[in-house]
Amino acid sequence: MRSIKILLLGKSGQVGWELQRSLAPLGEVIALDRRSLDFCGDLTDIDGLAQTIRAIAPDIIVNAAAHTAVDKAESEYKLAHTINTLAPAVLASEAKRIGALLVHYSTDYVFDGTGEALKLETDITAPLNVYGQTKLEGESAIAKSGCKHLIFRTSWVYAARGGNFAKTMLKLAQERDTLKVINDQIGAPTGADLIADVTAHSIRKALISPEVSGLYHLVAGGETSWHGYASFVIEYARLAGVEIKVATNAVQAVLTSSFPTPAKRPLNSRLSTKKLQNSFDLVMPTWQSGVTRLLAEILEK
Repeated sequence: MRSIKILLLGKSGQVGWELQRSLAPLGEVIALDRRSLDFCGDLTDIDGLAQTIRAIAPDIIVNAAAHTAVDKAESEYKLAHTINTLAPAVLASEAKRIGALLVHYSTDYVFDGTGEALKLETDITAPLNVYGQTKLEGESAIAKSGCKHLIFRTSWVYAARGGNFAKTMLKLAQERDTLKVINDQIGAPTGADLIADVTAHSIRKALISPEVSGLYHLVAGGETSWHGYASFVIEYARLAGVEIKVATNAVQAVLTSSFPTPAKRPLNSRLSTKKLQNSFDLVMPTWQSGVTRLLAEILEK
């Protein structure tokens, strides 16, 4: 039996790094990023991407690369549009041409964040910023191409590797007497490792049952605010014996308006994963379980 060939773009990012692990049992993984030399992995080089796919002829294309600097995107529309919209469109076109499955990641930022209900895949989109708009346009381009695809919208992504919100909160909690953390944005912290594992599981089913092709929400179970997230992290560290300077009652809850940013953020980032769980026979773990594993890893170092 011929080995499945998988092209992974964005190998050095949070999700891409974990995908190198989770995809390895499925077949041969050719992992690229924008610094790769043998093939083009730079999403700003549209022609180079097309040439890469034609040279490799993968069975599966997994795009974990994106312009994710939300605030910078407000002043870098052309760059964000190229990476988040034009590049996925080319990947989809090439995937359609060779019959490959395209896996792509999107965001809760395609919604305006109104209300308190969990957002469904079929709910009306209304991005508040350039990042969300260009990611939505990328989704649309893939869907219109007619290629076999899995698009996963996710949110509040973290990983043990590199910087993350938990590490920042731990550092500040050891240095300051008080902290101010936003409490009117609600979502589910979601580990890059969980995203990668669900991706691999979903690809297995998609190869057998192409009818599962489509758009899915992929986040951890439950919900919290950034304030709730920070409080969980700090109290875990305190109980683990870490010297924490900030008192429990000194982690202050504040509104998003307290921290003005160039890009407007959605307040409601709740995403329903019912479709994902039903289609792929999954149970999504709580956000607390993933963050606990993250903290255990961080504090062991």
